[in-house]
Amino acid sequence: MHGSGGLELALVFLLAAVIAVPVFRRFGLGAVLGYLVVGVILGPYGARVIRDVAPVLAASEIGVVMLLFVIGLELSPTRLKVMRKPVFGAGGLQMLTCGIALASLVVFRNINHAGAIVVGIGLAFSSTAVGLQLLAERKALTTSYGRLAFAILLFQDLAAIPLLAAIPLLGGAHGNGVSWMAIAKAVGAIAGVVIGGRLLLRQMFRVVAKTNMPEVFTASALLVVLGAAWLMQIAGLTMGLGAFLAGVLLADSEFRHELEAQIKPFEGLLLGLFFIAIGMSIDVLGIARDPALVVFGVLALMSIKFALLFLIGIKPGGLGKREALLLGSVLALGGEFAFVVFGDAMRAGLINAVERAQLVAIVGLSMALTPPLYIGLSRWLAAQPAPEKPFDTITPEAEPKVLIAGMGRFGQVVARMLAAQRIPFIAIEHSQEQVEFLRRFGSKIYYGDPANADLLRSAGASDVQVFVIAVDDVETNLRTVRAIRRQFPEATVFARARNRRHAWELFDLGAQVVRETFHSSLVMGQHVLQELGLPPDVAADRVQQFREHDEALLRTQYLVYDDEAALIQTSQQARKELEQLFGADRGEGDLKGLSTPPAERSARESTTQTAAARQEDV
Repeated sequence: MHGSGGLELALVFLLAAVIAVPVFRRFGLGAVLGYLVVGVILGPYGARVIRDVAPVLAASEIGVVMLLFVIGLELSPTRLKVMRKPVFGAGGLQMLTCGIALASLVVFRNINHAGAIVVGIGLAFSSTAVGLQLLAERKALTTSYGRLAFAILLFQDLAAIPLLAAIPLLGGAHGNGVSWMAIAKAVGAIAGVVIGGRLLLRQMFRVVAKTNMPEVFTASALLVVLGAAWLMQIAGLTMGLGAFLAGVLLADSEFRHELEAQIKPFEGLLLGLFFIAIGMSIDVLGIARDPALVVFGVLALMSIKFALLFLIGIKPGGLGKREALLLGSVLALGGEFAFVVFGDAMRAGLINAVERAQLVAIVGLSMALTPPLYIGLSRWLAAQPAPEKPFDTITPEAEPKVLIAGMGRFGQVVARMLAAQRIPFIAIEHSQEQVEFLRRFGSKIYYGDPANADLLRSAGASDVQVFVIAVDDVETNLRTVRAIRRQFPEATVFARARNRRHAWELFDLGAQVVRETFHSSLVMGQHVLQELGLPPDVAADRVQQFREHDEALLRTQYLVYDDEAALIQTSQQARKELEQLFGADRGEGDLKGLSTPPAERSARESTTQTAAARQEDV
């Protein structure tokens, strides 16, 4: 192929998506590396299927723009204020230390001091697209190191503004003139996006939403993203900054989730194209001409950033050593913004074309090496036994009446209800991250394993009236109940059950079971019945019948839960009985003559269930 038209680009992308990506993910190497390898193979420095990378790079930048818009939607001004410490603390420290270290190294390549500063800071940036994609693939965005990585990447995006403004100034020191007009344009573009967006965007989407035409809403979302990016581009700034600002301005709006849903498909497709373009930009021939320089550059870049990020993760970041290692591995690479910086630096006369090509190769290779580095390190750490953190020393201020084991969403609701009634309780959580998170909000919670006998004794469990086991992991949940039963056989234990089998195992231990989604599902079912026209008292009665029937079935199946055939038979029989019961209420079916008012039926069913319970006991 001598050109690189739209059809050829589409074929390259589909080839990567259909063949390479599934293969790489099958071996646990991630989609990002698959895209990069396809780009290298099919690009101008490989098989030369695509010889002109410029159209691919131009189109792929839109994927990064959309990614930054979605990131902005997740960051309302209020949340940005809350995140200011990790963003400006850890993020600022990372840019400063990495920039100084890398600039000092670049000076030895006989690059002038101004050029070394720009190159050093440019190399300090990490790839937002690669980093966030890897964290998302490993479901690590909500981990402690994932949140810190996001904060650092966010600061890097913000730091792009002064760096782009500084490049013409530094170039002016070498005879190219100081472009104060460019600085004024940049400030004006940012102000225009912020002020215009705050005044116009919500009103525009309200008008569009009234049309009830999804395609118009999609077009409006794309218009906002690309329009904000275009304003930044003509002002000489990075396009992603405009999209990010637009996302932040809409983060608190009622259209946030709809906008994210509309943009996400385009973002995923174009990000894949971006990674292909990066692969195509890796000059394999240039690397072959001076492999020692490029290899040394990649090793120096990733080693320096890895070491500094590890230290930043431990001290200001407050991470453990394992999390700090993962933080370093996912952000040790160069960033896509470096390509923009190196291009501007060459145009400003700070570096020459050969140096730019070498730097692009170094950054591109670091992007290609990061997915296997991060995935390999994740697997190695997962295989290593985690060092057990010492449990908290518990000194309850008042004699607790309730002990809550597990402070996820389930346990927090119970804790809030007890606190509202001023009932003293003590909460124990096995996740250090969750403990640290809840303590920020003033919660009295202790770190430890609730199945640990010494910890239970120090928590005053011997005087506790009720144990609430809200741990979501089934094995840990059962282990905790067993430990409490061994030490306090007469204790009242309420345990959260994930499913019916979990509930039956808790019955074996003498716990009172609360199925985690059962009651909320009944409430929703009642609302649905009322919305469909049933009177509220009838809907409530139907839900009550279902609840009593299902609880009786749960107890019945408990007697045979080790016999799969018996379970299937009881389930089929119960379904028929429930249909007949509701049919009798409507005057239908075999039980139609037994239809009675709700009050009479409730009394009769109570007597029937008591008799059934006695039969089950027999």
